[in-house]
Amino acid sequence: MPLPELIWITEICSPEYSEVACDERRSADYTGHSLSVTGVPMISPANVRLALSGDLDALLDLDAIARRESKRRSFIAQALTSGQCWVAEDPSDTSVLLGYGVLNDSFFEQAFIPLVVVRDSARRRGVGSAIIRALESRCRAAKLFTSTNASNEPMRQLLAQLGFIPSGQVDNLDEGDPELIFVKLRP
Repeated sequence: MPLPELIWITEICSPEYSEVACDERRSADYTGHSLSVTGVPMISPANVRLALSGDLDALLDLDAIARRESKRRSFIAQALTSGQCWVAEDPSDTSVLLGYGVLNDSFFEQAFIPLVVVRDSARRRGVGSAIIRALESRCRAAKLFTSTNASNEPMRQLLAQLGFIPSGQVDNLDEGDPELIFVKLRP
């Protein structure tokens, strides 16, 4: 059966990491499994689980900002111990973490995704969108917020594809690059 048109998406919240790759492919030998452009299995929300204390070193290793900034390391450790951090595992080797996301209520006591990070080598495999979808599935609030810099067009495109809509902006955080707020209104 022919492969339906699929869009392969991965994102990172920070412009320094940003990359969204969209690629429509067709294949005559589709077997029912999603494959990335590279032939590696795509990640699904089923491959995302609550982070464990033993994951901390792997999380710090895959996050370039955490490797150089103690504030980021502390944020990750706190999210992990608070049960707010979720990790995406490699489906072929669950000991390998491909990315992580945090879901908390730090945005005016509203459900908020403050951070999604995907390992460079795992991009273009749906890891970022799987993390966001998994966080959304665990969110019990009627509204789910997230944000990104205006310059981060790839993340803005991903959020639109996942049903997030613009909800405002904050100026003067990063010089000349406003923080855009997005919300997904849930049933």
